[in-house]
Formats: sequence, structure tokens, C-alpha cells
Amino acid sequence: MYKHPRQETEAYSLPPSEANCVGKLRYIPVNNSRKRYCMLEPSSSPDSTVLISNDNNNSGYEDTSASCVTDDFNDKIKELESAMMGPESLDSALYYNDSYVLTTSQETSSWRSTLEAVSRRDLRADLVSCAKAMSENDLMMANSMMEKLRLMVSVSGEPIQRLGAYLLEGLVAQLSSSGSSIYKSLNRCPEPASNELLSYMHILYEVCPYFKFGYMSANGAIAEAMKNENRVHIIDFQIGQGSQWVTLIQAFAERPGGPPWIRITGIDDMTSAYARGGGLSIVGNRLARLAKKFNVPFEFNSVSVSVSEVKANNLGVRPGEALAVNFAFVLHHMPDESVSTENHRDRILRMVKSISPKVVTLVEQEANTNTAAFFPRFMETMDYYDAMFESIDVTLPRNHKQRISVEQHCLARDVVNIIACEGADRVERHELLGKWRSRFGMAGFTPYPLSPLVNSTIKTLLRNYSDKYRLEERDGALYLGWMNRDLVASCAWK
Repeated sequence: MYKHPRQETEAYSLPPSEANCVGKLRYIPVNNSRKRYCMLEPSSSPDSTVLISNDNNNSGYEDTSASCVTDDFNDKIKELESAMMGPESLDSALYYNDSYVLTTSQETSSWRSTLEAVSRRDLRADLVSCAKAMSENDLMMANSMMEKLRLMVSVSGEPIQRLGAYLLEGLVAQLSSSGSSIYKSLNRCPEPASNELLSYMHILYEVCPYFKFGYMSANGAIAEAMKNENRVHIIDFQIGQGSQWVTLIQAFAERPGGPPWIRITGIDDMTSAYARGGGLSIVGNRLARLAKKFNVPFEFNSVSVSVSEVKANNLGVRPGEALAVNFAFVLHHMPDESVSTENHRDRILRMVKSISPKVVTLVEQEANTNTAAFFPRFMETMDYYDAMFESIDVTLPRNHKQRISVEQHCLARDVVNIIACEGADRVERHELLGKWRSRFGMAGFTPYPLSPLVNSTIKTLLRNYSDKYRLEERDGALYLGWMNRDLVASCAWK
């Protein structure tokens, strides 16, 4: 019924990034802590590192060109070997009669590869140990583990090293009770130019199928529900750049009997507004030009109100319209009953039900970080984003000049927010689909079956990506996962 194009029309072509930026170090003081923290800034340097230092540590980490990985790799290998075998065993293993070296260069290379694999396992275990110590209020152990972890993480290393850098940043902020300060400091870091941020978002959109999966599955449900309607009104609670609706407008244009009249109401968010370099009129004009190109009657309605403040009268619902509501990667930002008595998460669902939509689409990350206590929340975050960073590593070369910027500006802040922040400051509050089902059911919705065509279309999409991605349909919902980890879930309601 619809097909995702290789690229969007000219009106939606994204400016190529002119950035050649990775990261450099910058120390950011936190007023309510004796520690200071190093954040990433754009730089032309090929190496980037997140470091965290204490003011009362005379050694300091004052050299901003320092690396989180020791400069002398051989010394590190020997140190690790000594820790594993003991110095006497190491000496006897490497030397025989003080003269004959038993280890050939090939054997040394193999041994180092083994040690690197052990080191990756150790990093994951040490991150867990640090978080566990913090959850048990063992501050001495937590600080000791952080000193060790600083030497193991790197934003330019392997997936777990890169993720570990951001997890460590969150752990330090959580320990110093400065999570919200650190998160706000990240938000105050010099932003990339808007066209650069848009480019980073587009790179992530292209190298991983998560967003395409969500948009295509939602569009499929909407197209199926509206196949016999002449007047269609789509309310998008986070329209972003409007990219989701390109393929749906094209699909409606090819509908037998002619396209319907389409009205799209878009609700904005600050990040998208900055990336596009202006208000929702930019999105509306682009979609209008696209609709005109395909001879689709079109109208755009902008709502410049934050999602949590949207009321029914903001949506401009008219009699005679078949109504579709789209919640793609947005509801997890809404505070629920655990944060505020206003409970915007459930309030919005009840409000949407009151306007009698024909179909409501939900796309969310399949993670449990909303009400979980600190330690299980840390474990869930590490497991979830480890899979995501691994999937990026398969598609985006490690030496890609923009990879660090993509991860920093599109993923790192979410990780830090989940680990470091509490209460209203923690805005990344994901729930598993089972919990979303409960919320939709309490609001009066019933499941809307997905078309088999959606499943087959997404399978075709995934042929362009690694075979480690998997698509599964369970209980009327679609799940996209990386190996054995579900990452995104999609379903529809009425």
C-alpha cells in the first residue's frame, strides 16, 4: 500500500553535514558538588574522551589532550597480565632462563586479543559493580570503581567503551546528587549548528532502522484505517521534521479512486524546532509542496504548545473528518502519576479518546526505566543501549568522522538523564508495551489489528540492514530487536 523511498523528495532533502567534528574535553563546574566534570565539545581532534576529575586530586587530569585509555598500551597489557597471573608467574611465562622469550609475535597478538575481550567483560562487570555499590550507599567502593572505570571508557572505542563513558558520567552525577545539574550542563554545551544537528539526526535515521520501522508500521495502520475515507485528519503529537508523512502522502496519492483530502495537525518540540531552524511553518510548507506535487488536497495546522499542555480545543477537530492520532516516540516524555498528580501521560490518552479517533498509533522504545529503582534502572539502560550501540557499530564505521557527534547529540543525553536524574528532571521514562496496553485499556481503547502488509513491508526494509535485526509479531504488536533484545514496539488502537 505504501513504499518507503530510498530518499525523500527534494523538498525534504537534508543538507549534507559540513561538520568535521568529533569531541574534545571541557571541564564544567557543578555548584553543588566538589567534583568537576568533563563534557564533549566539537573539535577537529580525532580522539575524544569523557573524563571526570576531583578538585582535591593533585594529579588532576588537567591535560585536556589526555585519553581515557593509558598511553602505553604495552604497559597496560603487562599490568593486566600481572593482575591475572601475579608478577612471578608473568615473569616465568614470558622469560626462560632470563634470555629465551617464549612468546612469538603471533602468540602475543592472540594473547592481546584475548585480554581485550576480557577487558570488555571487565568493563561491563565494573560498571555493574559501581552502580551496585551506589545503590547500597557504599561510597568508598563506588569512588574506587569510578577511578578504575576512568581508565577503561572512551567515546572513540568499542561499543561498550563508548556507552560506558556516558554511563560513567551519569553515575558520577548521580553519586554527587548533581544529576539535574549535569544534565542541564549537557544541554548548555555549545549546540552544533542547526543544520549539523539535523544531519546527525538524519545519519542515525539512516544507519539504524528503528525510526523507519516505527514510522512505517504506524503509517500502515493509518493507511489501512483510512482506505475508504474522503476526509482524513492526522494529529501528530511530535511531528519533528514531518518526515513520517512523506510516504503516506505518496501512498494516498496512488489510492484507487483518487486521494482523500488530508489535514495534518503537528505539535512541536524544542529539539526539532532547533534542528529545522524555525517553527512549524517550515514543516507545513514542505508537506504542502509535496502534496501539491502529487495532487493531494492538503491543509496543515500547527500547534505550538508543549505536548503535556495540549488540550482538545488546540487540535481543531472538525465534523466529518476521519481522525487518526500518532504517538511516535513521544509518550515516554510525559510525566505520569509517579512524578505529578496531574499525570499528563494518562490525561492525554483520555483526552484523545474523547475526540473519537478512528485509529491511534503507538511507537515506543521497549525499555523499563520509568518507575524502576536506581540499580535495576541502570541495568536496563546498560542492556538496552548496549544493543543500540552495537547496532550502530555494525553500520557506521568506527572511524566515521561524525559518529561521536551522532552518539553524543542523539543518544548520550538520554543515557545521562536516565541514570543521573530523578523526579521531574528525569524526562526519559520508558515503559514496556505491557504497561502501555494497561494505560490504553484504562483510557477506553481497544486494540486495532495491524495489516499483514505492514509486516511484509518492514521485512523488505530490513533486508537493507544487518541480519542481526529481527522482526517479531506478538499479541497484535510488532517488535523490532537487535539479536535477543527488543528495542522498539509498535501497535495500534481504536
